[in-house]
Amino acid sequence: MSTWLVTGGAGYIGAHIVRAFVGQGLDVVVLDDLSSGHASFVPDGVPFVRTTILDTPAVVAALREHDVAGVVHLAGFKYAGVSVQRPLHTYEQNVTGTASVLAAMAEAGVASLVFSSSAAVYGTPETELVTEATPTAPESPYGESKLIGEWLIRDQARASADGPLPLRHTSLRYFNVVGSGDESVVDTSPHNLFPLALEAVAAGRPPTIFGDDYPTPDGTCVRDYVHVADVAEAHVAAARALDAGHALQAAYNLGSGDGVSVRQIMAAVAAVTGSDLEPTIAPRRPGDPARIVASGAAAARDLGWAMRHDLTEMVASDWRARGSASR
Repeated sequence: MSTWLVTGGAGYIGAHIVRAFVGQGLDVVVLDDLSSGHASFVPDGVPFVRTTILDTPAVVAALREHDVAGVVHLAGFKYAGVSVQRPLHTYEQNVTGTASVLAAMAEAGVASLVFSSSAAVYGTPETELVTEATPTAPESPYGESKLIGEWLIRDQARASADGPLPLRHTSLRYFNVVGSGDESVVDTSPHNLFPLALEAVAAGRPPTIFGDDYPTPDGTCVRDYVHVADVAEAHVAAARALDAGHALQAAYNLGSGDGVSVRQIMAAVAAVTGSDLEPTIAPRRPGDPARIVASGAAAARDLGWAMRHDLTEMVASDWRARGSASR
């Protein structure tokens, strides 16, 4: 298999994807501006290009220098709630940035792309179980920017279809990515539930639930939570499929099919950490839909996708990684 470049490969999810490539003996290159990633997350021996995806010539140079044949595009701004306050920044990073990556790929002759998309493209679905056919209706600038990214890729594929190097692609729609597959890599987001809850417990503070008045069984948001190592394996499977010339759907949900509420997460955190701190209730965060639970059947069929970690393992792996990082 040829060399793949991972944009955002020094971030929490990206670093796990890089490790999944390395673990399967595949050549990989990281491109990251370290705006939210960490150079220490890049494994020894993996080439690292520090630049922004907005610098198209720099991306072209990286693709050519490392003889890259495919791109896993993760780099972007990923916080739905914050995107409501920073729409221009969100669109620049996620829409202009994706257009820049596509332009660089076209100039460098790279024709395979796995795109990091999001469950946020669905907004608040009317169906109990989201499939790839569920209508998209994003409710935040972040969700909108990810959907536009998918449209840009689709349109570039159409435009190049009759040319010498047609773009082959798929988008993987993430849900809530949690846990750790390597104790040297931990989610450092200041907005995600797991780091917020576990760091609060570690500091002896009660964790926070943002909103307990949603139309769900226990009043808290219901989501798919998937282990980061399982998500990483799906990217390698997609890259392998594109390398082999297999036809893939335009998008796949990396969903579990089973929803977990924020209160259930808090119960798992208490069980794993031994904490008896009662969560405090804060107002809802803007841009947070009440429920999103998705079927991963299509990804299972075409990519061998599977949930290999349960909720307790997700929490425990994250807790161990935090303990390792603090030592």
